[in-house]
This record gives sequence, C-alpha cells and structure tokens, in this order.
Amino acid sequence: MRASLLVMLLTLLYGCGERIERFSGSTMGSTYSIQYVPTTQTPDSQRVKAEVEAILGALDQQFSTWRGDSVVSRFNDLPAGACQALPEDMRRLLAYGEFLFRESGGAFDLTVQPLMNLWGFGPQSRGEQVPDASALARERARVGQQHLRLDGEKLCKDVAAQLDFDSMVAGYAVDRVGDRLSALGIQAYLVEITGELKGVGRKPDGSPWRIALEVPSGGREQHVERAIALDGYGVSTSGDYRNYFEEGGQRYSHTFDPRVGRPVKHALAAVTVVDPSALHADGLSTLLMVLGPEEGYAFAERHDLAAYFIMRQGSDFVARATPRFESLFPGQGKTMR
Repeated sequence: MRASLLVMLLTLLYGCGERIERFSGSTMGSTYSIQYVPTTQTPDSQRVKAEVEAILGALDQQFSTWRGDSVVSRFNDLPAGACQALPEDMRRLLAYGEFLFRESGGAFDLTVQPLMNLWGFGPQSRGEQVPDASALARERARVGQQHLRLDGEKLCKDVAAQLDFDSMVAGYAVDRVGDRLSALGIQAYLVEITGELKGVGRKPDGSPWRIALEVPSGGREQHVERAIALDGYGVSTSGDYRNYFEEGGQRYSHTFDPRVGRPVKHALAAVTVVDPSALHADGLSTLLMVLGPEEGYAFAERHDLAAYFIMRQGSDFVARATPRFESLFPGQGKTMR
C-alpha cells in the first residue's frame, strides 16, 4: 500500500431503487476499487472489470520495480551507456517527469531509486538505515534526470541510473481507467488506485462523489478532517508519517530530496493536490512534499495549483490552502488540532 495514502472514501449513499456497481482487486502491490453508476447501455460488470484489469495488468508489466521482468526493471539493470526501447505509456510519463524535474530545479526526480534502496525504502534495500557518507556519495552520482537521453523511442543513460515511476504511475492509471469507463458509456464513476482517486458525474441520488481528507494524529494513525466533493477532478495526497524509521532519536521519512540525497526534514506532514488530471495531481503532490511548506506553497501558488498543506506545529497541525483550492472547496483552509 502506498505510504502516501492519506485519503479515504466516505460511505456512499444509494438512490431509491437505483444502484451503484462496485468491484475491487489487487494491483501495483496494493489495491484498487471502482464504483460506477450503470446505464442501459453499460456492459455487464464482469466485462467492465476485465477491461479495467487489462489496463492495470499492462501498466504493472511496464512500471513495477518489484518484478524483475518489467520494462522498467530491465532498463534499471542496464549498465551506463546502454539504451532500451520504451513503450508509449512510459515515454509519456518520462516526458511529464522531465517537465516536473525542470520546473522544480531537480526536487522531483524519476531516478531517485538508488537513494530509496540505500536508505531502506526501495525494492532492492537491505533494511532501513542511515548510510555512511561514502555510500551516499556513490549513489548520488547515479541520480539525476540529466543523465537520461531520449533517442527516438529509445531511452539512453550515461550512468547506471535507475527509474522509479511510483510518484506518478498510479495517477496515470486512474486517468487511463477513467477514460476507458467513459468509452464504455459510463458517465458517473469513482476510481481509486493505490490511494489516487478521480470522481466524475453524480451518484443516483444526485449527490456528488465525496472523499475525506485525513489528518495525522501524531503517530502512524490519522483521523478524518473534512470532506470535498469531486466531479471531474483527480486527487492525490503525499505524506511522510506512514513510512519512516527512527535512528538515534532522528526520524527519517521515505520522502527524499534528490538535490541533497536525504529524506526531507521540514514541517510539512502532508499535501493534497486536486487537478483534472490524476497524473498531474500525483506527480505534483510528490513534488510539493519534497519542496516543503514554504517553497512548496510558493510553487503551488505560482503555478495556480489547488493544493492543501498540513504542517506540524508543536503537538498540533495547521492547514493552509492555496487560493485555487479555496475557490474549488471553500472553507477548507483552517487550523486543526
């Protein structure tokens, strides 16, 4: 399950005499759930589920760093100077990752996996630990999207770089599944994949799909703070309180700043991004989480993003919403305890 999952679904309400179809399953090392309003033109639920799982299976075959036969794992095993042909999905995500890398001055980086492994959070890690300076310097030399070069349909690397698309592939999967549901004639749905969500249309009783933002409560637990209604928007939340370790009295999060090669140390506990594209929301929530409460908020405001920041303040938490978020969901930027 994604460590950054800070969003939960609220109980859905039924309209009188109408229904919502539901199904769920496993994917990307976690789970997915689909809820939609069927119509007379909608295929039967088994076909809908089969179409969804075909998309998820294909993406897992490309992007999973936990299976040795995936496209990304084969690329990661290549030595410096090698090239490999990439499928269209991967080229799309690489292009968006390159955009975020440039816009953030390297705070967002798809080549961070060597650092994740070194600190104990990646698929090839050897346990959570603070690395020594020489090991950190060695792995940092392999990190940086400037070491990648796209040559037609092939991706080349000038160091033994390793890609990790976990910061955006679930959001992309949400968009792909949503597009397929729309193509099948489904006009109202809520898609959730490893915690990334998108809601379109309305439930049979006319009410919107609603999700609840969670607030950490000091440990790895959380509580529901308030709900927002979705229609045509994707939602992604990244946070640092579910996946971390402690050593020598210091807390080390799984959220890394690639610019320094270490977990972030700022007071930002979680950030939610809302965007018509779940892919964009997914990547941007990671980017803002790395940048932190001040630099991240400035970035979000500068790019007119709908973002909701939750910062630690002593034993309490304080929330700050961007103007764009406030315009979409009035009353969401309040101080919390």
